[in-house]
Amino acid sequence: MPDRRGHHPHHPPPTPREARRATGTHQAHGGHEPQETQETRAAGSGGRSLVTGGAIVAALTDDLVLGVRPGDTLLVHSSLRRLGYVPGGAVAVVQALLGAVGPAGTLVVPTQTSENSDPAGWSRPPVPADWWPVIRAQSPAYDPSLTPSTGMGRVAELVRTWPGARRSAHPQTSFAALGARAEEVVAEHDLDCRLGERSPLATLERLGARVLLLGAGFGSCTAFHLAEYRVPGLPRATEGAAVLADGARRWVTFEDVDLDEEDFPAIGTALCAAGHVRTGTVGDATAHLFGLGEAVAFAAGWIAENRLGAAT
Repeated sequence: MPDRRGHHPHHPPPTPREARRATGTHQAHGGHEPQETQETRAAGSGGRSLVTGGAIVAALTDDLVLGVRPGDTLLVHSSLRRLGYVPGGAVAVVQALLGAVGPAGTLVVPTQTSENSDPAGWSRPPVPADWWPVIRAQSPAYDPSLTPSTGMGRVAELVRTWPGARRSAHPQTSFAALGARAEEVVAEHDLDCRLGERSPLATLERLGARVLLLGAGFGSCTAFHLAEYRVPGLPRATEGAAVLADGARRWVTFEDVDLDEEDFPAIGTALCAAGHVRTGTVGDATAHLFGLGEAVAFAAGWIAENRLGAAT
């Protein structure tokens, strides 16, 4: 989810733990890039390649590069900037992703909103304690149709607003989906289960989804958070958010796993070394493709051995 430290996981999106540390320009994962325009990138290309939407589709679907298949359910974390100069920008990239999975496929992105969190935990920057009750009382409630994502990047935000998109109900760690199974993907997302068994991540696992990191690093891999719910002994924390309940805005608190993605790059390195990842180049970007369920199982074992083992 959004990074409370205010960094972005492809900046990967901040997780709930990070969100508590900062206002969260990034979310519990999705991650992205500085706000520069496509025109700015073209004017100062700095050696970047010209990458068309057609070239993106070709690279994604080439079995010698990545091997995205028609009908795939694909959870995507992306960096538009790292692809190179793409005529049409994020629109062209979303069209390419939809073209790669085809009409029978489903495109899913994180659309997290880390700023909808308890200001008592913000640290980058912190806010005065006398502001906290005002923020809790006045922050608008999360509305799937209105609330923009934070720090997820232009591609994810465009998917959120694309005609036919569906979005899950969580006020901090929502996902948006387009395509054949979009409704199914986002249907269940309980308040006290940001990225666990009653979230779209578990649904994606059941559907045999794959993860595509398109210019994004493993620090942005939201799927690894599902593994945290399957490792006994990880810490829990109390979270807060503004929600709509029975038509009225309310500030609610809930307890959940204290999400932490700081070791996700190390998990990704180990996952690659174990042979579970296909890696290729799309435009100027390095891309990784792997099975979500396989990655979650691997991450759970890694966390149990390395994160918990190091703490004992």
